Amino acid sequence: MTGDHPLAVAVIPARGGSKGVPGKNVAPVGGVPLVARAILAARAAPSIGAVYVTTDDGEVAAVARAHGAEVIDRPATLATDTATSEDALLHALDQIEGVTGSLPTALAFLQCTSPFIDSGALERATRRVLEGDDDAVFSAFETYAFLWRQGDQGAAGVNHDHSFRPRRQDREPHFQETGAFYVMRTAGFQEAGFRFFGRVGLEQVPEATAVEIDTPEELDVARAIAARTGDTAGARLDVDALVMDFDGVHTDDRVTVDQEGVESVRVSRSDGMGIGMLREAGLPMLILSKERNPVVAARGAKLGVEVMQGIDVKAEALRDWCEGRGIDLERVAYVGNDVNDVECLRLVGWPVVVPEASAEVAAHARIVLTRPGGAGAVRELAEMILKGR
Repeated sequence: MTGDHPLAVAVIPARGGSKGVPGKNVAPVGGVPLVARAILAARAAPSIGAVYVTTDDGEVAAVARAHGAEVIDRPATLATDTATSEDALLHALDQIEGVTGSLPTALAFLQCTSPFIDSGALERATRRVLEGDDDAVFSAFETYAFLWRQGDQGAAGVNHDHSFRPRRQDREPHFQETGAFYVMRTAGFQEAGFRFFGRVGLEQVPEATAVEIDTPEELDVARAIAARTGDTAGARLDVDALVMDFDGVHTDDRVTVDQEGVESVRVSRSDGMGIGMLREAGLPMLILSKERNPVVAARGAKLGVEVMQGIDVKAEALRDWCEGRGIDLERVAYVGNDVNDVECLRLVGWPVVVPEASAEVAAHARIVLTRPGGAGAVRELAEMILKGR
């Protein structure tokens, strides 16, 4: 940790143990680990000057550092199922003060279980605390839901008289915590030992951002939302290399076989133009294929792109290719379509799939293209890369 003293810092508790979803805090949503999504959301709020991840897990720590956060080693006693978030936050503040010699005015507490944190709302909440408008601010969405309580004598209304059913426009709205973030005046939080104290305010966020992940099913829902919306965790596509599968990416994954057993495939001139634009921009590119077929080499030669084919362990070949060129895997886009691409998708910072990819494969993607493989998918990605550069 550094000795800087920003007015506001974010602390993200992310322990390694999770019974409901093993490895949850590094599980990818939209191709980005959950802890990284929280870090990126915090870094996108201008008033937050530093981001800390408090963890007991080596993999979480590595992901955190790779995405620009500083890591606080959490003691085992604060990483149990019974330890509270407040315990971890108070310990983190002690560690920060020990290094910097002082404490920030405001503390933003972010939770990895919320994959769609609204950075704009986080910034507004932080400003409200820094400017003295509120002592604590939390994210919430407006709801008109009828809530019920189950008792021994049957169910009864909680926020309504169940004997009367008013119209929505006649009902008072309530607000539900999203769990995404809580921003607190540091001194007040240390004194109270709990996240709600003094004047409490809420920062309203869209209900669509209120997904929380505590079960495998909720993780699947979050991944489906990210794939559907083209969510990129707030980052623009800016890469140093492009690696591509061939079948299903440069082609529509179909092959024609003549009576002599000679195979042929269909490719897109539009994709070829996109590759040409990337080549002119000086972007290193590789076609990485499990199959060995002369058509792959021929297409690579036509495009002026390096080809590696007949590769059984594609992830190992991808890692070696990047290491040999001094390219950071976090700054690589890999585009694939099938299960043998999953390990490569997990390795890179920008995993991309074509729209025909199965849900199992798309779950690992940061970008789901709209144009099909063999019919403009590569051109679409090329245009995105050039725009990001």
